[in-house]
Amino acid sequence: MIALAAIERLLAEDAPSGDLTTTALGIGDAPARMAFRARDAMVPAGLDIAVRLVQAAGGTARLHGRDGTPAKPGDLLLTASGTAAALHRAWKSAQTLVEIASGIASATAAVAQAAAAVDPKVRVACTRKTVPGARFLSQLAVRAGGGILHRHGLSETILVFAEHRAFLPDLDLAGLAARLRAAEPEKSIAVEVHDVDAAIAAAAAGFDTVQLEKFAPEAVAAVAAAYAGLARAPLIAAAGGISPDNAAAYVAAGAGLLVTSWPYTARPRDVAVTLGPA
Repeated sequence: MIALAAIERLLAEDAPSGDLTTTALGIGDAPARMAFRARDAMVPAGLDIAVRLVQAAGGTARLHGRDGTPAKPGDLLLTASGTAAALHRAWKSAQTLVEIASGIASATAAVAQAAAAVDPKVRVACTRKTVPGARFLSQLAVRAGGGILHRHGLSETILVFAEHRAFLPDLDLAGLAARLRAAEPEKSIAVEVHDVDAAIAAAAAGFDTVQLEKFAPEAVAAVAAAYAGLARAPLIAAAGGISPDNAAAYVAAGAGLLVTSWPYTARPRDVAVTLGPA
């Protein structure tokens, strides 16, 4: 749940000292109504926050769509009523938020559907590479699109990159795993690798997850074949360049998790807004 203070910041960002146009025209007290409709097919996201933006501005709002439930062109997403001042204040912030979040949700759903066509058990995990300050909204959209979160942040999970290993040049993968197990015995440990031999070594070292960075599907298949005879094989996470165009190929190659930032670059989905006298 997003805090009220965050909602108020979103409103203040667009109207720090009120709505000059509405005030100058003298229409602020006029009864008004507003409706959001999907202009194109989309997986909506951010609708609950849009409702709270209207409420914080002084209006009332009602949901007609739901985050994560696909909408067809023309489907009604929400309606609102209140004074013209209240609805004009909330209008653009709410519309833009829903459009951007729905773009991320729709893109996440496209990757998830491509993966599920091969194996419904394989999940799509979106990274923490969001616009700084907008992570909560981006992650909300990922969830609405059927994805999961790869990492909420650095404080939650252990994932060793080459940039970490550069500070410990004398420690091999087995040594790294042992150090991490000793330091954080209750945590799952993961490592990112860049070639098949390193992926095999990471499995032997006892890592729980091995993230294959920018591997071709054929290289993922080679890792999966190497893991096939292991009593306790790590989770294979394919990362780097995952999109709806190649998700199925990575799952078919043996990836058990798809890690992607692609949905964050998705084009916003258009929301048609009508706002006028009640």
